[in-house]
Amino acid sequence: MDCREVQAALCKAAVLCFDIDSTCVSTEVQRLMSEPVLQDHPKRIGAETVHDRGLLMIGLFKLSKSLFFFCIGIGALHLLHRDLGDEALRLATALRFDPEGRFVGLIMEKVNAIDARNLREIGFATFAYSALALTEGIGLMREKVWAEYLTLTLTVLFLPWELYESVRHFTVLHVSLLTINLLVLAYLLWLLDRKKKAGLQASPVAER
Repeated sequence: MDCREVQAALCKAAVLCFDIDSTCVSTEVQRLMSEPVLQDHPKRIGAETVHDRGLLMIGLFKLSKSLFFFCIGIGALHLLHRDLGDEALRLATALRFDPEGRFVGLIMEKVNAIDARNLREIGFATFAYSALALTEGIGLMREKVWAEYLTLTLTVLFLPWELYESVRHFTVLHVSLLTINLLVLAYLLWLLDRKKKAGLQASPVAER
C-alpha cells in the first residue's frame, strides 16, 4: 500500500468515525432529554461521581470534529504546490469512484478553481476551527460551565450559516449536522436552565 492509498484509507476512516459519532450523539441527546430531571450534574453516589452522559457525548463529538478538521488542514497544506486535479483523480480512484462520473466531474470543477492562496486560507481556517472544537470538547468532557456557554454561543452563531447551507445544498450530511447541532443547542439550553433552577432551589435551603 503506497502513501496515497494510506491517505485515502485515513480519509475514509475519519469520515466514518465522524458519521458514527454524529449518530451516537443524536441518539444519546434525544434519550437524555426524555429522562426525568433529578438533580444537577455531576452528582455523587457515595464516593463515586456520576457524570453527565449528554455532555460526555457532545464532548466526544466535538473532539471528533477537531480531529476531522485538523486532518483537512494537514491535507490542505500537504497539497500546496501540487497539481490538485491529478491528486483529486488519484483520490477518486483510490476511493473507487468513477473518474468519468458526474460526482467526480463536479469535484474537479471545484478543485480547478482552488489556488495555493486558497489552500493556505483553508488550512489555517480549519486549524483554527479544530483548536476551537478541541477546546469545546475538553471543556465539555470536564463538565465546565464556561464550555457549555461557549458551545451554546458558537452553535447559535453558526446556525444561520448551517440553515443556509442545508437549503442551498440539500444533502444527508448537511441535514444530519444541522439536526445534531439543533439537538445539542436544545440539550444545552435545557441543562443550563435545569442548573439555574437547581441553584435557585438550593439558595433558600442554604439560608436556613
